[in-house]
Amino acid sequence: MVDKSVTLESLTAQERITLIGRLWDSLDPAVAAPLSPALAAELDAREADADADPDAGISWSALRDELRARLR
Repeated sequence: MVDKSVTLESLTAQERITLIGRLWDSLDPAVAAPLSPALAAELDAREADADADPDAGISWSALRDELRARLR
């Protein structure tokens, strides 16, 4: 049960982050973020593409550098 004598304002930033994480983890993903059939199909297709060619794409470091260059 929640201790109602503790206010959110009295929590430290880290305690609030921990609370957010615990609340998020307590949610049922199917209810909290339901997938439409179209989105599920798109994710399945993308996963199949990635599995078919695992070397496709670029590394995180290359993507990060590209994005940083665009911001300059």
